[in-house]
Amino acid sequence: MMSGKSTENQNMEVILDVMGCKTRRDIINLLREEPRFVSEISRELDIGQKAIIEHLRAMEEAGILSSFFRKIERGRPRKYYDISRDIHVSITINRNTFRVDVMDDLLNRKQLPPGDEWSRLLNIENKIKKGQWEAVEELKNLIRLYDHLKRRAEDLLMEAEIRRKME
Repeated sequence: MMSGKSTENQNMEVILDVMGCKTRRDIINLLREEPRFVSEISRELDIGQKAIIEHLRAMEEAGILSSFFRKIERGRPRKYYDISRDIHVSITINRNTFRVDVMDDLLNRKQLPPGDEWSRLLNIENKIKKGQWEAVEELKNLIRLYDHLKRRAEDLLMEAEIRRKME
């Protein structure tokens, strides 16, 4: 039936569950044009703000959407929502097969570095896409860290190769 690790199956189930709702698909269709805040989405779709907030929360928890705050001339900063990554869902149904494949376009999840560093990079990428230029300094610092880690890993590899040849 459906294959893959349990976390991959959970991710697939969450995405299918979230995307099974027409209102959520309509929200994503709006966000393809540009990031929007709750009242804009509510007005465009003629749906109450409380319902929109619940849909946005579910999609953000699934990793389909991200949010950020943007200052406005008067009042508090507004929370905007945007599509956070490209996701492809392929469903195959025939007499011999029932398979659902969910693929993250950025990279296959199995290839991602573990934990916080990858999310940190994606967060910086989202900030830069939204014109938050202070994130460029964060990116420079992250690159310096990655360069240092790469040099250290290369040194370790060279040392391991030398030891292996000596044995």
